Amino acid sequence: HDAPACGDVMRLQIKVNDEGVIEDAKFKTFGCGSAIASSSLATEWIKGKTVDEAESIKNSQIVEELNLPPVKIHCSVLAEDAIKSAIADYRKKQADASLRLGIRGGGCAGFSYVIEFHDGPPHARDRVFDYTAADGTAVRVVVDPKSLIYLAGTTLEWQQTLMQQGFKFSNPNEKAGCGCGHSFSV
Repeated sequence: HDAPACGDVMRLQIKVNDEGVIEDAKFKTFGCGSAIASSSLATEWIKGKTVDEAESIKNSQIVEELNLPPVKIHCSVLAEDAIKSAIADYRKKQADASLRLGIRGGGCAGFSYVIEFHDGPPHARDRVFDYTAADGTAVRVVVDPKSLIYLAGTTLEWQQTLMQQGFKFSNPNEKAGCGCGHSFSV
């Protein structure tokens, strides 16, 4: 985040766990001592808080804790804005997060299935599928157009047995499959 009035720059990175708690936070600040102190305090305060709790931190609290003079209040505003910006970025990534399903050449039988975490919006020509499980969990799956030709009608199921766990593909386009369960031919 930038403060145009004084040229100070603050970058805040957060690591959020599955429960929405900020596990770690790091900052880089280029500016005066008050800006650096505001960054450091904000970083320490948000660790261990939920995203919602961290978002409620106000610059006035930073001013009070550090006893900043009026001329340095903009440093605390920069810290509050950095927290809000980091959280907004986290929420955007959460909203855009999806699984990318595709195929690539290779494997025992000619093609291999690919499952990757996709962070960000789908590509322009991707096909997007939104699913909601019985427990209310929402999953977005994106597939590129070339892979979709070979994956049309495929179902994907998570299986966990005593011997193994992983995704099981049921693809009506398969002519032959490999014992690994991830390689096939059409």
